[in-house]
Amino acid sequence: MELRVAYTNGSCENGSLVSLYCSSQEVLCQIVSGLSPGVPSNATLISWQESVRKNYGFYIGLGLAILSSFLIGSSVIFKKKGLIRLVATGATRAGRNGHGALASHWPLFSNFLVSAGEVANFGAYAFAPATVVTPLGALSVLISAIFSSYCLGESLNLLGKLGCAICVAGSTVMVIHAPKEEKVTTVVEMTSKMKDTGFVVFAVLLVVLCLVLIFIVAPRYGQRNILIYIIICSVIGSFSVTAVKGLGITINNFFRGLPVVRHPLPYILSLILGLSIIIQVNFLNRALDIFNTSLVFPIYYVLFTTVVVVSSIILFKEWHTMSALDIVGTLSGFVSIILGVFMLHAFKDLDVSQISLPHMHKNTGPAPAPEPTVIKLEDKNVLVDNIELASTPSPQQKPKVFMINS
Repeated sequence: MELRVAYTNGSCENGSLVSLYCSSQEVLCQIVSGLSPGVPSNATLISWQESVRKNYGFYIGLGLAILSSFLIGSSVIFKKKGLIRLVATGATRAGRNGHGALASHWPLFSNFLVSAGEVANFGAYAFAPATVVTPLGALSVLISAIFSSYCLGESLNLLGKLGCAICVAGSTVMVIHAPKEEKVTTVVEMTSKMKDTGFVVFAVLLVVLCLVLIFIVAPRYGQRNILIYIIICSVIGSFSVTAVKGLGITINNFFRGLPVVRHPLPYILSLILGLSIIIQVNFLNRALDIFNTSLVFPIYYVLFTTVVVVSSIILFKEWHTMSALDIVGTLSGFVSIILGVFMLHAFKDLDVSQISLPHMHKNTGPAPAPEPTVIKLEDKNVLVDNIELASTPSPQQKPKVFMINS
């Protein structure tokens, strides 16, 4: 069915006639008045509903990303709670067969939450851009810190609370300004993007960098420099995010009835995902065994998220349709999340609270007079030790001579 509109006098002024053609029917209408310049009272509601309807996939991915952060952050609490109860009963953390921790139901429930969180994160990449999903992983750190202070009695100092607030603010700003429309929706489009010259060159450079770090730099400097292992984890992790994104699109196409089973891309991405996870976990464990955890996690988050965002820009080109304001807002939110995570981790062992802050009120009372220094002359050595020369005498000044009579 086709609908055509024709103006009899070529204008839309009052009194003009408009002909509407629908199939074989014709309707003649007359314009009696223009639209009121005032905005309808329900315009805001209609605009909000239209935005949700148009970008429902983005909001589904956003909800899954937040749910994933909540589940993964909560899993840490249950795992710690199970270990604390296990130690309190006098049992060791590894039983006779090396599975003592699994005897409690808390660690099992923690593993279930981690699995559910990863599934939700997997689904988030299928609906929302990687530029939004990856930085929101910082919310799991925030949730873990907050729940630890309330459920496990761990202290969260003032800098940690400020870090949590900065993370929330940065996440909100980034979600508001991030790209909401998914540019790649089919496996064929994903294949075309991965064959792009810019992404191929970028991927080759990352692979060469990883090989140099793994086989040349890491054996020499990996034990002394914290950045070596973390850079390897971050670069390899960017490939895993790309693979997860592609597999999410594949699953979405499968349920939509598109032919994806015979396409080679899903199997290639599955192989890339398996290899990248093995390498990433291996080098991350090495970094955690050698260096302080409070330094490893914030540095890893910053480098990993940065590489993923750059990879998303090159691969999906999500930022080409964004305005300058949205780009600045997205980058500002990303930097705010980085600062919040750094404050939450780097200063968590400091004893900083509101009570320890310096008082800002002025002291109106008179300053106490300094007590005079009393020098006894019984011992000439005491007098010599208390002589302080303010500066080296210049050539114009004559040297001072001190005479001591015994």
